Amino acid sequence: MIGIDKLSYQSRWRDKDPRAKFALYLLFMAAAMVLSPVWQAVLVVGLAMFSCYLLRISLLRYLKWLLLPVGFLGLGLIAIVLSASPQPDSLLWGFQIGRYWFGLDPQGVVMANQALWRSLAALSATFWFMMNMPFEQMIKLLKFCRVPHLLIEQILLTWSFIFIFLEEAVAIHHAQSLRFGYSSLKTGYRSLAMLISMLFSRVMSRYQQMSIALELKLYQGDFHL
Repeated sequence: MIGIDKLSYQSRWRDKDPRAKFALYLLFMAAAMVLSPVWQAVLVVGLAMFSCYLLRISLLRYLKWLLLPVGFLGLGLIAIVLSASPQPDSLLWGFQIGRYWFGLDPQGVVMANQALWRSLAALSATFWFMMNMPFEQMIKLLKFCRVPHLLIEQILLTWSFIFIFLEEAVAIHHAQSLRFGYSSLKTGYRSLAMLISMLFSRVMSRYQQMSIALELKLYQGDFHL
């Protein structure tokens, strides 16, 4: 159990009813979709402060997490802002290549601004929900929503193997770093290739260990959730 899973268990709201938290999450998401950019920015700030209070973390740590998806968002916004036109008058700023001008489209800037704050508000709401929802409560919520038992089992196994995958990857990377496996670009690529090949074998080994443990416990193909 690492990262976001640890945070959800140290949240001040870890024992709150998961149905109430899910309802509040839907309310935050609805607000993120319908509010104006100004109020969406207010929602982002409010959710950031609320999340930091509930999780007992610093605002700087929260912003570091939020910056991870912002990089992908920025690439999408660039595609919205940039435009090509045969006339430079339709652009705020641009440069000519051949017969066309490439630059900033005024309508694209407006759309990018709306998309930016809507996306940040939705991300903040999703971060708040995931960081305050322990996985055991998530299972209860899925059962309450009448999600098929087989699908819940698949979610449980996938969630478990995500942490196994990350744990093995971090352990291998740490061992390689201690042996200066990433001291140069050439050795870094070689170490990365070794990490990928070793990671597959280590994960398969952990899977076999889990299978043996389930057989010893007389597993009959059904998890008791």
